[in-house]
Amino acid sequence: MIDIRDSRTYIEHFLQIRTKSGRVQPFILNPAQIKLDDALRAQDAAGKPMRALVLKARQLGFSTYTEGLIFSRAATQEQHPAMILAHLDTSTAALFSMERLFYDRLPPPLRPMLKKSNDTELLFENPTRSQKEKDRNPGLQSSIVCNTAGAGHGIGRGTMLRSLHCSEFAFWRGNKADTLTGLLQAVPGDKGTLVVIESTANGFEEFEKLWEAAVKGENDFAAIFCGWQENAEYRKPVPPGTVWTEKELEMKARLGLDDEQLAWRRWCIQNNCHGDERMFRQEYPATPDEAFLTTGTGVFDNEIVMARKQAAPAPERIGRFAYDYDGERITRIRWVDDAFGWIKIYGQTGSRGDVSPDIDVDWRIPYVLGGDTAGEGSDFFTGQLLDNTTGAQKAVLRMQTDEIEYTRQMYCLGMTFNKALMGIECNFTTYPQRELERLDYPNFYWRERYDTNTNAMGRAFGFRTDGKTRPVIISGLKDAFHDHPESFIDRDTLGEMLTFIRNDAGRPEAVQGEHDDLVMALAIAHEIRKQQRVTPLEEAEEPRPRLKDQFRKNKNWRRI
Repeated sequence: MIDIRDSRTYIEHFLQIRTKSGRVQPFILNPAQIKLDDALRAQDAAGKPMRALVLKARQLGFSTYTEGLIFSRAATQEQHPAMILAHLDTSTAALFSMERLFYDRLPPPLRPMLKKSNDTELLFENPTRSQKEKDRNPGLQSSIVCNTAGAGHGIGRGTMLRSLHCSEFAFWRGNKADTLTGLLQAVPGDKGTLVVIESTANGFEEFEKLWEAAVKGENDFAAIFCGWQENAEYRKPVPPGTVWTEKELEMKARLGLDDEQLAWRRWCIQNNCHGDERMFRQEYPATPDEAFLTTGTGVFDNEIVMARKQAAPAPERIGRFAYDYDGERITRIRWVDDAFGWIKIYGQTGSRGDVSPDIDVDWRIPYVLGGDTAGEGSDFFTGQLLDNTTGAQKAVLRMQTDEIEYTRQMYCLGMTFNKALMGIECNFTTYPQRELERLDYPNFYWRERYDTNTNAMGRAFGFRTDGKTRPVIISGLKDAFHDHPESFIDRDTLGEMLTFIRNDAGRPEAVQGEHDDLVMALAIAHEIRKQQRVTPLEEAEEPRPRLKDQFRKNKNWRRI
């Protein structure tokens, strides 16, 4: 006797699907779908709610399986509200059409009473208008609702769900993290509830963060991935005389492939991917890392960024500067080691510094220090210190506090590292620049600007990021990373570079919910390098005059 309460039995005995050729046939689970089903069954058997995060390669049928699972639950259980969310209206319609087909092709004795069926909802209730009849036989009172994520605010809030399917989550519009948070609150954490979040990769954004947390066991979602090599259909006969490349042989050994799988891969690259191996890895990833690294619209090459991040050294010192302040001047600068400090220092060389004796600084090296100030919201104050002879990162400052302390920490950092040439972004606030001048910091980046008082071009301190300079400094940073990736060594900075993308309008910016403060400070630091010498000092050389003193002799000099 068939147990319709067992979802896999129900799916394979009673549900039908439409194939790519348009033919309707029984729904028999493939190996990838069984892999997901087994994971959910294991959670249920352990008394846990069913939660799965699915990273998809192409055409493995995870969405189809999830639709079948949700239908099997809503069409057999009482009081079972379910919701399906897709990233596009067309995808929402396609997923709902599966649910409608499941119902239409059910054996008549198994069809629950249907009160409503429109473009977005199946409501399994008694359709009678007689309240007496409805009281006697209400039907299942379950439902399946399909919506498009980002189509409205507060979707899912105020509802109670037993099953939830989030499809192509990485491509949801709007603030996907907030939307998902609201949805997850609607699903109780009880045994028997279901949440499946599935998506193809879209670079390093919210879905990748969820995936990493699932892999590390930091949430209750089972991480499910199937590479192209797990699809039994992806095979081709090996042409006589085929010779495999060294790279193909390495891949064969690493992934456990056979020659027919390699033959299909080679055929697919040439015929379906225009000969572009990177496109193949994007469309048919073999591993989760490959999926994320080859997708998205990152400004930087994600594969190189990730390699640098994995090889990044730990900072030699983490901490902050302490100092004395008498209301006018900062004196007695000294370093304080602090695991939760704002500043990380890399690669100390030389003898003890004469400003902060706790830090080793080579007195001959010229440094530059770029800064990005916090705007509205949750932005950070940041600073990037570079060795100007190489362009390598030497210190990174990141803090979320008031601009007074930020300014003083930047002062101490710049003074400690040989009075580094400092350029701080002055769009949102001019306080740090003005205060540094009052503190008599000796070495500033300057920019040209038109002076309305003198009707002539003059010089001003502080870096101005606008529609003209922003593309220039980002392009400069991209070139610097391309030419010298070994100079980028800070993990937090490299992490921001992974989530620094081109939005739908082509503008480089952080993925929604992420930060780009370290990226922008680094872009400024690389831009101002041209105003600092690039060779170490010799013993006989005298430090150059302070830029402030030079500029004040120029009648066209202005502060900001």
